[in-house]
Amino acid sequence: MKRAIPVLVLSMAGLVPVWLYEPSLGTAATESAAPAPTPSASSGSSGSSGSGATVVKGSTVQTDKGPVQVEVTFRGTGIASVRMLQQPNHPQTAAAVPKLIAETLEAQSADVDTVSGATITSDGYKESLQAAIDAKG
Repeated sequence: MKRAIPVLVLSMAGLVPVWLYEPSLGTAATESAAPAPTPSASSGSSGSSGSGATVVKGSTVQTDKGPVQVEVTFRGTGIASVRMLQQPNHPQTAAAVPKLIAETLEAQSADVDTVSGATITSDGYKESLQAAIDAKG
């Protein structure tokens, strides 16, 4: 019985920090991956830059986790880059976005795999991406 009390007290002292632990949301990475949307007169229209590239914003897709919107840069008929204009502030989303963009650049279409753990964001990404591709024509 003399050992049981110190063991119980030390066990509780060791578990309290675990119970109180809150993982970091990685706000610095999320902010750099999701810059604030720039205001524009027409959200789904395309614009051109001087180097033969066409930039098209996809539609804003409202998901259970938050809005998702992409901006796609086309060079010729191919997708040159994809940038997230809006994304949910969630750690799984921050981890999923680079994978989705890499798969998009490889596939050159919106036919990309859903990222496990970020299904809602993946679906919103694909819908916004397809809208941008359709707008490009």
